[in-house]
Amino acid sequence: MSEAKSKSGISIRDLQTFDDLQKAEELEREVWDLADRDVLPTTIAVATRESGSIWLGAFENGELVGFAFGFLGVEGGQLMVHSHMLAVRTSHRNLDLGYQLKLAQRERVLALRIQASGSNECRVSEMTWTFDPLQSKNAHLNFKKLGVVSDKYKINFYGPETSSVLHRNGTDRLWVRWPLMSRRVRERLQGKEDRVELVDALSRLMPLVQFNGDGKPVKTDLSAALSRQRIAIEIPSDIGLVEQKDPLLARQWREATRWAFTAALRAGFIVAEFCRTVRGKQGPGAYLLEKERLEEYVPEMGRGAVPSR
Repeated sequence: MSEAKSKSGISIRDLQTFDDLQKAEELEREVWDLADRDVLPTTIAVATRESGSIWLGAFENGELVGFAFGFLGVEGGQLMVHSHMLAVRTSHRNLDLGYQLKLAQRERVLALRIQASGSNECRVSEMTWTFDPLQSKNAHLNFKKLGVVSDKYKINFYGPETSSVLHRNGTDRLWVRWPLMSRRVRERLQGKEDRVELVDALSRLMPLVQFNGDGKPVKTDLSAALSRQRIAIEIPSDIGLVEQKDPLLARQWREATRWAFTAALRAGFIVAEFCRTVRGKQGPGAYLLEKERLEEYVPEMGRGAVPSR
């Protein structure tokens, strides 16, 4: 694949050499401050790259400042690409590189041609990944800018904690799905989103978890919430800051939102949207959940790999 320039002038290209992948290992260690046991070894990176996985890097003056790694997988009998890691150096996190790397991943996945039975070729139409639902910046990127949806919440997906200080408050994750050619995703990538309608919808809902006056999570009536068609779940605007100042409060937010997400998804809701209602200060962001199947909410989903023409 050809090299592309991001809006910031940083180039994004495939990682191809051993040196490229070794730099990715070093950056992974730096971004998450990981011990050796939790770092993906370069030898595994080399093997996955050679066997067709997608490794992309963002370079500034020859220096790797971000990367993304995805591999082929199967979910519910359907072929997809799972984006396992996306890392951006701290000094470059306000340059929209995470978004640019996701767009580059999408481009690579849509270009894939997989030989099926006989002479037919298939295309992969969906990507998946996980993220911590308490991380409001990631929620904003994933739902508002990229258009993901989710119906799975994974408790301590990577275990109770890892060696990273970023993973001391459990490793709960939302498993998100990105239907690459759906109308929803194409419109998000074009910058189309009815924020006014979203804010209006959230303002009319009683959140299943919400802030009290002290910044603590408060649970509301579960049975009443689950009887509705729409519910909301609030989270702090900066859980990292909460974890630094008050680890016990951060743990309370983890436990309260874990309760809310698992109960709602079990009752047939999906996670549809996220809104950052307060910017730059401690306050709530809010998820909007809809009582609907993913395939009804995004009609293009559920088709897996489709024949290419």
